[in-house]
Amino acid sequence: MSISPRVLLSIDYEPWFALFRRYDNLTDPQQRRDLDGGFARRALDPILDLLGDAKASFYLVGEIADWYPEVPQKIAAAGHELGLHCHIHRPLKDTSELAQDIRASAHWIRQYGVRGYRAPMVGIREAAYQLLADNGFAYSSSIYAPAGVLLKKGNVWEIPVSTTRSRRNGGYAAPRDFTFKLLLGGEFPYGSSFSIGLLGGQIFKFIERDLKRGLSPSIILHPYELATLPLSARLARDLILNPHLLPFRRNKAGFLKALLERFPVSPLGAYLDEALAAQGQPNA
Repeated sequence: MSISPRVLLSIDYEPWFALFRRYDNLTDPQQRRDLDGGFARRALDPILDLLGDAKASFYLVGEIADWYPEVPQKIAAAGHELGLHCHIHRPLKDTSELAQDIRASAHWIRQYGVRGYRAPMVGIREAAYQLLADNGFAYSSSIYAPAGVLLKKGNVWEIPVSTTRSRRNGGYAAPRDFTFKLLLGGEFPYGSSFSIGLLGGQIFKFIERDLKRGLSPSIILHPYELATLPLSARLARDLILNPHLLPFRRNKAGFLKALLERFPVSPLGAYLDEALAAQGQPNA
């Protein structure tokens, strides 16, 4: 039994301000909701319209489910996979913080039968996998590695965000985030929306090459890249202070539309089930 290659399409569904780290220490839920200004709710319908009949994985920031319960309801009703991104977007490489974060989102994780997790900024430690398993997660997508890599981390599968292949493939221990070390090792993380913002449609060359090899590349997009975010004085100031983040602010609705026209896509969880079935293993 073989599995057909496809693009593993995911959207890290987070507030627009998650991109700018200066809001990480803002802990009051109402202040954070006011800062979002309803964008996370307004962005969803245009994104669902863009996707049409195609299905994707939405890794949701849990506080959005608290602010707008209709967001996870609509995602699930449209047939997309719901996963956990985090409860409050910030680095979560400490397992005690991660445990607290998972508990904060436990109500909707149970409600929607969430199986998948993606760490904020694609940053995770090896120690976190046992914690994910203890909390019922079947898989994670929290490191960068070449397309086609599927790793078993204890009782949790890891489906990496895609990079180009290098001569030193192997040894995919976390953390493997977007760093100069990764680039110097010969891996270009083309599945990152930062890379998509830099290269646009040129990313299709990497995708097409790996699909022809029978591999299934995994890519990330964000809501503020697919739906219009009104320019404000605060946003303008944040971009001026952080010009390196401009590739994240490049509108990628056209990229997504072209991607869906050119390639088959799938949620990560569905791909994992098919891959395990092809190996004669039970579903995760």
